[in-house]
Amino acid sequence: MAKQPEQKKAPVVYQYDAIIIGTGPGGEGTAMNLSKNDKKVAVIERQQAVGGGCVHWGTIPSKALRHSVSRYIEYKANPLFNVGERPSRLTFPDILSHASSVISKQSNLRSSFYDRNRIHMYQGDASFVDKHTVEVKRLDGSAERITAKTIVIATGSRPYRPPEVDFSHSRIYDSDTILGLEHDPQRVLIYGAGVIGCEYASIFKGLGAKVDLVNTRDRLLAFMDAEISDALSYHFWNSGIVIRHNEEFDRIETRSDCVVMHLKSGKRVKADCILFANGRTGNTDTLNLEAIGLKADGRGQLKVNEMYQTEVDNVYAVGDVIGYPSLASAAFDQGRIAADAIACGNCEDKLIIDIPAGIYTIPEMSSVGKTEQQLTAAKVPYEVGRAQFKHLARAQIAGTEVGSLKILFHSETKEVLGVHCFGERASEIVHIGQAIMEQKGAGNTVDYFVNTTFNYPTMAEAYRVAALNGLNRLFT
Repeated sequence: MAKQPEQKKAPVVYQYDAIIIGTGPGGEGTAMNLSKNDKKVAVIERQQAVGGGCVHWGTIPSKALRHSVSRYIEYKANPLFNVGERPSRLTFPDILSHASSVISKQSNLRSSFYDRNRIHMYQGDASFVDKHTVEVKRLDGSAERITAKTIVIATGSRPYRPPEVDFSHSRIYDSDTILGLEHDPQRVLIYGAGVIGCEYASIFKGLGAKVDLVNTRDRLLAFMDAEISDALSYHFWNSGIVIRHNEEFDRIETRSDCVVMHLKSGKRVKADCILFANGRTGNTDTLNLEAIGLKADGRGQLKVNEMYQTEVDNVYAVGDVIGYPSLASAAFDQGRIAADAIACGNCEDKLIIDIPAGIYTIPEMSSVGKTEQQLTAAKVPYEVGRAQFKHLARAQIAGTEVGSLKILFHSETKEVLGVHCFGERASEIVHIGQAIMEQKGAGNTVDYFVNTTFNYPTMAEAYRVAALNGLNRLFT
């Protein structure tokens, strides 16, 4: 009897090459790069507009608020605009209007990117059916299932909410709901002195409110260079912000006209409202990860390899949902790198090691590379070059004399190892140092700042001043 030829299995046909869940920086970076690689892409967004937490609740709103308050502070301090007339007082609702216009512009711009790249948009809540199938549940209750060879989780994060805190109360906010603040608090209590807590402490203090900043640790922003974080602590103290270190809340008492936080140390702090800004949680709880055998950790975050691939081979994750560094700038690059890995099967690109940190307090803080503490612990011989902003002509002209730039470089090779900045425009200034640090071999040297001619007067001139200051410390 003749042997029957084996029948080949028909290839599985999916609706899309990739589905991206979430349209924040990570999702956008992935979707755009996959589209550029001629992949058929769909994105799922639960909100009515694209942009994720970055555009609607986090990065863009807080920085827009900070900008308005910073300009308001400059206006009040400028004698040209304060002759014989007391400047009018701004309130938090006043500056929210500016933030709203920026949010709208950013969201509309990003929406056009998806249209232009012919990326299919689905609006609704996403959940896994299997490793290739996602169900999208719309607001009207209807549902649709779509399939793809690859799925990318870019759902971001949300503020951590302890179950014992009543966030439905009209005087208790997190960093998302604070954007709905409609009254003008005279005294604000901020619980959590991380990046978000410090930024909002600057904003409310700039508007004239009394601010209590409760820090669960022994210093502000301990991941920053100690001198830079100490500069912020002093500036906060000098502006009247009360910082309470090594404190934890026991309970929050709500009243009709105020709230009272009871601390475990026995202290009580009274305020018109509380901003709870102590940690974030990855948005993974509604994805039905069990259906694909994937499990998030206690913070709702997913583990990935260097190509942002999870334990499920065709499922990737980028952005806040994978944890550190939890930066919008890094999330976009993570998405771009993940897209390259998906499109070509392997990827030589990796996220840079020295990712700049920008903290938009008033004044700003920014940092890239190693801190003095890290270099000392690693026994790396280094020298320090400093430039005080008060000595720069541009800072004197602009009235932004608070702050300084610090360059750390190897004592023998002169390789730039770290750049740390405190002051207005710090998040912009730091990139000059970053560009030199990213050069290979002899291209990375502190001598560059001495041998290069900078525009004058500029804030960038601080690099020349700091480099000369540091080189003058070297001896043989």
